[in-house]
Amino acid sequence: MIDRVGLADFLRTRRKALQPEDVGLARGSRRRTDGLRREEVASLCNMSADYYSRLERERGPQPSSQMLAAIALGLHLSLDERDHLFRLAGQNPPARGGAGDHIGPGLLRVFDRLNDTPAEIVTELGETLRQTPMGVALTGDLTRYTGPARSIGYRWFTDPATRQRYAPEQHQFLTRMYVSGLREIVTLRGPDSRAAELADLLLARNEEFRQVWEKHEIGIRPHDVKHFIHPEVGPLELTCQRLVDPGQSHSLLVYTAVPGTESYEKLQLLSVLGPQLRPAEG
Repeated sequence: MIDRVGLADFLRTRRKALQPEDVGLARGSRRRTDGLRREEVASLCNMSADYYSRLERERGPQPSSQMLAAIALGLHLSLDERDHLFRLAGQNPPARGGAGDHIGPGLLRVFDRLNDTPAEIVTELGETLRQTPMGVALTGDLTRYTGPARSIGYRWFTDPATRQRYAPEQHQFLTRMYVSGLREIVTLRGPDSRAAELADLLLARNEEFRQVWEKHEIGIRPHDVKHFIHPEVGPLELTCQRLVDPGQSHSLLVYTAVPGTESYEKLQLLSVLGPQLRPAEG
């Protein structure tokens, strides 16, 4: 059963504990609220302010697991806090580990300060959970995918548009890297995992994947330098820095260019014209 009083109290205390700068918002000169406003939290959670306010006032319907997951991310909850939120709402918490989509608050705090830089948070299967505006300008909105297509490794073998984002001379290496990485995760997570499901789908549908899978290559790691092809600004040579959250097997990927290079100038162009440019769809 939902504990409406406990849920409301927990939401209020966590909202008041967050400051605007903690979640990438401007404080403003007239703020009197202790912590975040309800409408700010609602926006972070991608829900209506009325819906969120009713939860804090001990009213409204029982939140679904999808709503609770969104609230946990919006309030930057830890895994223990997320699980507590689910139980207060009368729901079983999601499983922890590599298959989870909950982003740890530490990783989110770093991400929220990267608005002027291409960056994304991805799962171990290459599923993009968050992108900065510059990240969307660089690669398109990668959070829009559903089902198996959420994984870039799956899209690499099933969606030709994904390969168009990368220099052709990198395609063979990336093919081997995605297959090698998926095989490692299947071994780590087991035959009933989402990784195993992706492997089975690709083995059934893609001959290229089957051929590379049969080679049983392991340990092919991503290059530090990525060679993107953007439909508007052309080739980009970017360095990728990776920050890993081992608790959830999530990675924060940050893309930068060497100052003074052509790629650096192109990134500056994207930062100014990003919303006006047609980003690559991957």
